Amino acid sequence: QVQLVESGGTLVQAGGSLRLSCAASGRPFGGYTMGWFRQAPGEEREFVAAVWWSGGSTYYADSVKGRFDISRDNAKKTVYLQMSSLKPEETAVYYCAAASGINRAQLFKYRRYEYWGQGTQVTVSS
Repeated sequence: QVQLVESGGTLVQAGGSLRLSCAASGRPFGGYTMGWFRQAPGEEREFVAAVWWSGGSTYYADSVKGRFDISRDNAKKTVYLQMSSLKPEETAVYYCAAASGINRAQLFKYRRYEYWGQGTQVTVSS
C-alpha cells in the first residue's frame, strides 16, 4: 500500500503561481511513477503531468506545457507540481497518483494508477 497526501491547494488569482506537494508513505516510493490529475465539477478526471519512477522523464498535458513543472524527491518521498500562469478554467481538485509497472502509453490514463490521494482544491479567480 502507498498512502498519498496532497497539500498546497488554495485560492489564487489568474496569472498567479502555486506549488502543490504530494507526500507518500508506505511501500518504497522510488518504484512508482507519479502523476497529477485534476477534476472539475461535472468533468472527467484529466491528466496533468507525470514523472517516471526514476525521475528522468516528465510528461505533460498539452494545455499545461511550458507553465507547469513536475518533479520528485525520492529521498523525501515527495512529488511536486509547480504551476504558473494559472487560468480560471484550471480550477479543480488536483489529485496525486502512483502507478507501478506502467508504460508510457498508459501514463495519461487515470484508471491505470493504483493509489490516489484525497485531492487538494485549487481555485483560480479571474
